[in-house]
Amino acid sequence: MGARPLPSGRKFISERGIFVATLLLCVIYITFIGLGIPDSLFGTAWPAIYPELGAPVASASMVTLLISGSTVVSSLLSARLIHRFGTGLVTAASTLLTVFAIFGFSLSPSLLWLCLFAVPLGLGAGAIDSGLNSYVALHYQASHMSFLHCFYGIGISLSPYLMSLALSDQNNWRHGYRVMGLVQAGIAALALAALPLWKKAAASPLATRVEEARPLSFAAIAKMPAARMVWLVFIGSCAIENLCGIWGSTFLVSAKGLSASQAAQMITFYYVGMALGRFVSGLLANRVSAWRLIHIGQGVVLAAILLLMLPLPGYAAGVGLFIIGFGNGPLFPNLVHLTPRNFGQDIAPSVMGTQMAASYVGIMAVPPLFSLLAQAAGLSLFPYVLLLLFAVMAAATFGLVRLLKKQGRYDVSAEIR
Repeated sequence: MGARPLPSGRKFISERGIFVATLLLCVIYITFIGLGIPDSLFGTAWPAIYPELGAPVASASMVTLLISGSTVVSSLLSARLIHRFGTGLVTAASTLLTVFAIFGFSLSPSLLWLCLFAVPLGLGAGAIDSGLNSYVALHYQASHMSFLHCFYGIGISLSPYLMSLALSDQNNWRHGYRVMGLVQAGIAALALAALPLWKKAAASPLATRVEEARPLSFAAIAKMPAARMVWLVFIGSCAIENLCGIWGSTFLVSAKGLSASQAAQMITFYYVGMALGRFVSGLLANRVSAWRLIHIGQGVVLAAILLLMLPLPGYAAGVGLFIIGFGNGPLFPNLVHLTPRNFGQDIAPSVMGTQMAASYVGIMAVPPLFSLLAQAAGLSLFPYVLLLLFAVMAAATFGLVRLLKKQGRYDVSAEIR
């Protein structure tokens, strides 16, 4: 009896590689839900936290600044950590770090302890963000990147809802943190269980060896004009996103005459617009190039900001915020996905870390600066500050495109994969 013929090598490898890649993508999507969970949890719980701990209401900024600052640090270190330990292990360990921090928040007896646990929360989030964005940019299509950030939207929407249920029971914010800690622990367990899957994916002939990429120092990246331009794009886009989320409701109340409940509903639609924009971007990614989606999104953002400047009723301003979210939402995932093409696969993980750090600089710095401006000159300046941030983003985009054209890395009609 003759030996049974083996399947075609390339076909066998391709089918197995596709299965592993698909399964790993599902794990990455779920892990990104865990990235979103802590981001909106603290702000939702703070009105119940500070009276119980006897902390000043303004001290929330101390906690958020520590979270953001720690995120910047871990984002800058992520490429070296991944080079040494691998994306899977860094992701699992970082998720466990956020679990530790969330349960730590639930047990904190004072503001000092909240500040202490803010550090591991930020460190874990930054490494997850940079590592998984790098991996998806190198291994998957642009549509997958947009859908990845939709899953982040699930996490950032899920935690306030579950926390609100806990707060409805005598402001029991500690129970809310414990519930979300259990959810995060489940995601961490999945990340640990998936470690063999990362090894199989790395061993596939179809894989890009992101762990073997060339680590580059921050100083070396800072010398690259294109890197400085892309940082400004991320700062502008993320500052617009966060400013609308933090100050949009207050603007609708103070400058447009809506009630607090009406304004809260409008901000909910703002986040829906952002998630919807990323979902639509994912659907269009196989037909429209990433650069076209970026340019279209920026045009939509500009039109929406101009709408906010018009003397229209409050609901029209709410629609303007929804459109800002819809247009700005696709910019981040598409620009992240372009990183290997813009800078090369060998240094993409290092550049990715600096891009995530720049994003958090915009998130961390602009809203407090605007609060000082609003106290001095009023909230009617809100759309004009948005226009200024858009101008920074648009000018940096123009500069980035010009540099990439000189390097032969820009093609508005080309797909990456």
